[in-house]
Amino acid sequence: MADTGLGERLKNLRNDLGKTQDDIAKHLGITRAAYSHLENNRNEPDNKTLITLADYFGVTVDYLLGKNQTPKWANEKDANDLAQFLKDNAGSMTYKGENLTEDEKEKLEIAMTQIFWKRHKHD
Repeated sequence: MADTGLGERLKNLRNDLGKTQDDIAKHLGITRAAYSHLENNRNEPDNKTLITLADYFGVTVDYLLGKNQTPKWANEKDANDLAQFLKDNAGSMTYKGENLTEDEKEKLEIAMTQIFWKRHKHD
């Protein structure tokens, strides 16, 4: 499955909830045009807006940014379980006794996330 990008994810999440751009813009305290720019990838949201959007749609910021593919069936508890799983395993892996680089840690977190979602699946 190809990466759809932030704008497409926002549009899909909004449509899944049956909301309008105006509904989301009001929740964010911005104009509909400003929100439209997010969906059309003309502007990027700041961190506060990303967090607000993730909370509103019940997904993770990582999902919005394309860092993982949180399944549609995943709920807030599932996201919290994933966060705890990653926290519990953070820093537990080394290579030949040496700490991993930041890039290696990021790749490992992505792999662990994929494994988590595969094993955690429910209907």
